[in-house]
Amino acid sequence: MSDLDTKPTVPAGDGTAAGGLVNPATNRFTSWLTHILSDLGKNGIFIALLLVVVFFAVITDGILLRPQNISNLIVQNGYILVLAIGMVMVIIAGHIDLSVGSVAAFVGAVSGVFAVQMQMPWWIAIILSLAIGALVGVWQGFWIAYVGIPAFIVTLAGMLIFRGLALVVLGNANIGSFPAEYRALGNGFLNDVFGDFPIDPLTLGIGVIAVVGLVVQQVRTRLGRQKYGQDTEPFPWFVAKLVLITAGIGFFVYALAAYKGIPVTLIVLAVLVLVYGIVMNRSVFGRHIYAIGGNRHAAELSGIKTRKVDFFLFVNMGFLAALAGLIFTARLNLAGPKAGDGFELEAISAAFIGGAAVQGGVGTIGGAIIGGLIIGVLNNGMSIIGLGIEWQQAVKGLVLLLAVAFDVYNKRRSGGR
Repeated sequence: MSDLDTKPTVPAGDGTAAGGLVNPATNRFTSWLTHILSDLGKNGIFIALLLVVVFFAVITDGILLRPQNISNLIVQNGYILVLAIGMVMVIIAGHIDLSVGSVAAFVGAVSGVFAVQMQMPWWIAIILSLAIGALVGVWQGFWIAYVGIPAFIVTLAGMLIFRGLALVVLGNANIGSFPAEYRALGNGFLNDVFGDFPIDPLTLGIGVIAVVGLVVQQVRTRLGRQKYGQDTEPFPWFVAKLVLITAGIGFFVYALAAYKGIPVTLIVLAVLVLVYGIVMNRSVFGRHIYAIGGNRHAAELSGIKTRKVDFFLFVNMGFLAALAGLIFTARLNLAGPKAGDGFELEAISAAFIGGAAVQGGVGTIGGAIIGGLIIGVLNNGMSIIGLGIEWQQAVKGLVLLLAVAFDVYNKRRSGGR
């Protein structure tokens, strides 16, 4: 018998059976562990949000998680989240918008003239203000898409132009107070529909519907993947994730119900996330945005009308900046010269912290929202512990730097440049 006919044996105890066969139990465990680690990596931004919440919950002795603070997290940061939705779309396409803060201030000032000084009906004032925001986007989109001036330059000019116009409209004075219906956009709550209860039943009911819908959607997705023979996550991990997500939603909904109910700002955000999530994930326009950000030249060669996409991206950004300005003005019940200061920095930070790539082509609406929530938790937590505004700015800057550094590290590890 020759050496070639000899079959080597593998010692027992190393995860393989005699004859070199892999132990099925060990192979399954390895597969599960690999899948879980991969899943955790894909959801790193969500885990980061949980860690930030837990950290500030501990150092504030639980004050951060009180119902009022949970509600304030949405109400006080609603304008950032609205801007983050538009900003992440702009960044995915490989652009940037530095003018959103000034546009928000300008539209807020114009809405003050409409609703307070001219005493227009509140809904007409809001519609006209949103239209003006869209026209601002038309103006900037024209220079970027059809004249070919880089978005950085155009929006930097826009930041100065619309900040100046905001001061002109206000006359260096404040405008207030706004009608109650207008103020509800930033300070209103949907509650007491079924009567005055300590825990709002409508909020709880909507929370239950949201949880049931999420569970049904996740189960259907899993069954669909199994039906077509696609890889699925381990069932215990699938159940554990659903339990954790359900618990988180349940706590959030209970906190809202125990305070004042569902903020109107949250309703606006929910609609925006739903609509723009569909646009980015299931529409031709959304796929074109990703294609342009991934490789603009290749997108042009494939027949994508890049100028048209760029134009409508900035029209949309102008509209969302106007909406953010209305929400901020409504919350303060005041249109003032200082409105909008730093909005663009927080929106850009939210997009990058949420996983958007500096080079474009990567990012999600959900990631931008989570990035904005991280900024909101940082603001809220640092204010509770009495940290000075100067240190708050430094911490947020450091978080942004680390988020982008992590993105660069991941690209280099995966072979990118």
